[in-house]
Formats: sequence, structure tokens, C-alpha cells
Amino acid sequence: MNTARHPDSAFLESLGIYLPELIGYYKPNISRNLKMAMDAQPALVTVSDAGIPAYLANYIDPKMVEVLVAPLKAAEIATERQFGDWTTLTATFPVIENTGQVASYGDWSQNGSVNANPSFPVRQSYHYQTMTNWGERQLAMAALAKIDWASRLNIASVDVLNQFQNNTYFYGVLGLQNYGLLNDPSLPAALTPGVKTAGGNAWVNGAGIIVATANEIYADIQSAFIQLSTQSQGWLEADMNYVLALSPRSATAMTATNSFNVSVSDLLKKNFPNLKIVTAPQYATAAGQLFQLWAVEVRGQKVVEVAYTEKLRAHPIIRQNSAFTQKKSQGTLGSVIYYPWAVSQMIGI
Repeated sequence: MNTARHPDSAFLESLGIYLPELIGYYKPNISRNLKMAMDAQPALVTVSDAGIPAYLANYIDPKMVEVLVAPLKAAEIATERQFGDWTTLTATFPVIENTGQVASYGDWSQNGSVNANPSFPVRQSYHYQTMTNWGERQLAMAALAKIDWASRLNIASVDVLNQFQNNTYFYGVLGLQNYGLLNDPSLPAALTPGVKTAGGNAWVNGAGIIVATANEIYADIQSAFIQLSTQSQGWLEADMNYVLALSPRSATAMTATNSFNVSVSDLLKKNFPNLKIVTAPQYATAAGQLFQLWAVEVRGQKVVEVAYTEKLRAHPIIRQNSAFTQKKSQGTLGSVIYYPWAVSQMIGI
């Protein structure tokens, strides 16, 4: 290691200048001689540097954010049940009605009789499918972005099938004896809500503001229960299990409070202790906001069930030259309403 110091170091230090690594320096007459700049920078051959490629400074979040679609709520309103399998074309639901008459008593009288009247309502099934396709290079390209492409396609296929199934539970299938919660021909006529103090019949206006009072909203629901009581001829009571199904927008009206700071929800809990509220966007219909009040069961018999033949059938994966394909299928019977008199509905809220 060279520890020699420049001869001028002592002189510079006496002036308060400390340059411990000083080896030498140009004299003034040389430092101004441009001919001595033997290492001058030549003109650039490459493009002027603008920094590193932008993709090197990019971060990809490993967590996939899924786009959400409308939630599947039909199975929360009614019990979901399987009938048959993928070979089932129709489902029959035997209904029996007791009949009879009495007569005045007499020791030798043979008057009076009883009978039973069976009927056999039928629902037709509808089977549907979707295809999943993926290629080997497609899988490899997606893997560069840390995406398991085959798994994502399988998830998407199940989601598409379930969305359609949920829609059939609400609307059935056109052209078949396959009906939904909202359009079964046996449903009772919808009630009209009462006129509100603010005008009109609605609970919530177009701007999303609750315009009906808590007591007015509760009175509409109460009138639906009165219709249930009338239709059932006493089979339905306030402490039984019920489902109030309405749109998310209409459900905001449950927060309205009266002058005693009691909300609609509080009133319902007090008077209908076993009432369950379920929201579904399908209740925002083209004809107006709708709600349905369903009794869950009567004497152990479900009032309504949403029915399927098969929830999911994954068919064999077919291998091609450098790709794969798979079919998935499901079957639906729509909604089966056993006791139409155990539901009431109101539109225009």
C-alpha cells in the first residue's frame, strides 16, 4: 500500500485544506489546454438512456379479485330439493283432498258418505349445459401471470350454471310446465300498497330516499299477513315461520323509524318473532318493486321448494392434440308451490 504523501500536502494543510488522497494536480497553464483532453466523450451510438424497462418496476398482486354477480338467493327463500336425476323428464306431485257429507242420524239410515279426490300436478324438467375449453399453450401463458387457468375456467362454468339455475327458480322455463317463485300461475293476485302521506304508494323514491313512514310500511306488510290469514282460514298464525322476500332497495325501508324511535324491523320482530327477511334483486321487477310473504311450512309440509334433477354433472374430459374440453350440465324443475294460499304478495311498494 502506497502511504507516500504529495509534497504540497503540508502546505495545503497550513491553509486549512485537507486532501489526504491527493496524488497530483494540473498546473493552471495545463488545465486550460483543451488539447490535453485526450479522453473526451465521443457521440452516442445507442439511444439516450431513459431508465429501466417499465415492466421491471411492476408488481402483480398474487390475490385474484373476482368480479361479483348478483347473489343466489332463491334457495334462501325456499328449501332446495332434488327430484329424480338427469334421466327425469317430468316430476309428479300427488295431491289428495278429503271429501264427504253427513246426514241426520237414524238407527236404520244409511245416509252420509266420505271420499277422497286425488290429483296429479306435473312439472317438466329442463336440462342445460356449458362447455369448458383450454389449450396447453394457453395454460402456459396464463401461468406466467400466476393464474391457474384450468381451475378458473372450472369455477366459471359452475358459476354460470348456478346463475341460470337460480334464475329458473325465480322465473321457470318458458314453454314448459316449469314455473318460478315470481310467475307461477297458482300465485294469488298481488295487493296494492296503501297511499302514503307523502303521496303515491312507494316506500322508497327514485332517488333512493325512504318516503313512507315506518307505520305506513308496517301497515303494508300487515295487510299482506291479513290476506294470508284469510286465505288459510286460520291455518297461519303470527308466531309461525315466515320469509319476507323483497329487493335490496326495498329492504332499506326496514330502517325507517316512527315518532317513538321504533323501526319497521323492531315492529316486525315484536309481532312476527319468527320472520326472516331475504333480499334478492329479482324483486325489483319491470312492473315495480315487489315483496312476497311466504309461510315456511304448514303441519310439517313445506309451502314451496325450489327443485332440481341434478345439481352438477361433470362429463369426461376430452383430450385433443394440444387442448382439452369438458361439458358440465344441470337440470331444473323450477319452483314447486304446494300451498299457494300460504303466500301473499304486494307490488308497487
